[in-house]
Amino acid sequence: MRKLQMEDLNRLSVEDFKETEKNNFCIILDDVRSMNNVGSAFRTADAFLTDKIYLCGITATPPHREIEKTALGSTDSVAWEYHENIMELIEQLKVQNYIVLAVEQVENSLKLNDFQPKTNQKYAFVFGNEVFGVNEKVVEMADNCLEIPQFGTKHSLNISVTVGIICWDFVSKLLSTKNLN
Repeated sequence: MRKLQMEDLNRLSVEDFKETEKNNFCIILDDVRSMNNVGSAFRTADAFLTDKIYLCGITATPPHREIEKTALGSTDSVAWEYHENIMELIEQLKVQNYIVLAVEQVENSLKLNDFQPKTNQKYAFVFGNEVFGVNEKVVEMADNCLEIPQFGTKHSLNISVTVGIICWDFVSKLLSTKNLN
């Protein structure tokens, strides 16, 4: 076994990435304070061919040195938009037939391990503020809430970890569904 070098990985160029068919989901970051978390979300979005990132409220936007520290150039490959008002964005996405899923701990949440995405359905995953989580009004507007089961003493994961888990889970479930057909 040997560690792969960059040239062994056959990564897409930014131009090729932009032309490649994306997976049918977007990420919404609402009132995310940490620019490192924003950058990490961009890098994860690039890794999983996310269709787009929406940055809302106080969430910082590129270009910014603090975002680039963790994004490592993925702000150039991943499509993104800023929306001041997340409620208006959610309304727009619902008109475009997205299922909006807030990632939050709520009564009767859908546990991530029970979530089964539909192949031709578009999804929008909402991630909220590091301290306060997803805004209550956004939770009410969402079609459902996804929760990552946790078993330790802490009540939450860092948003960058959460984005990674949700994106990996979604894409891996889509790939396994496609392989079955």
